[in-house]
Amino acid sequence: QVQLAESGGGLVQAGGSLRLSCVASGGTFSRYVMGWFRQAPGKEREFVAAFHWSAGRTYYEDSVKGRFTISRDNAKNTVYLQMNSLKPEDTAVYYCAAARRVNYYYMGNEYDYWGQGTQVTVSS
Repeated sequence: QVQLAESGGGLVQAGGSLRLSCVASGGTFSRYVMGWFRQAPGKEREFVAAFHWSAGRTYYEDSVKGRFTISRDNAKNTVYLQMNSLKPEDTAVYYCAAARRVNYYYMGNEYDYWGQGTQVTVSS
């Protein structure tokens, strides 16, 4: 059974940085699309970033471009989200997701597996 486990969330001041990790187990992720999504209180879940393992391509939501970086460590079956220059509007629960195949990487309902989420809070 595929499992995803996020970690690395916390409280940080505006302008600070955090690195989220997502460890994947129970599957072969060399061909998976790995994504990060977030959900703020009272808002819908939104796409943040995605990484296609085999193609080596990355995708970002416009508001995080230049501030967030998604990367992976194949040997550790881990995907990271480095978040710099954090803003209060980045406050949300961040979820890791995996999919064998997606047509639209930014659509959460195309992902097969989800982690439990990790809270990121950015104070002003």
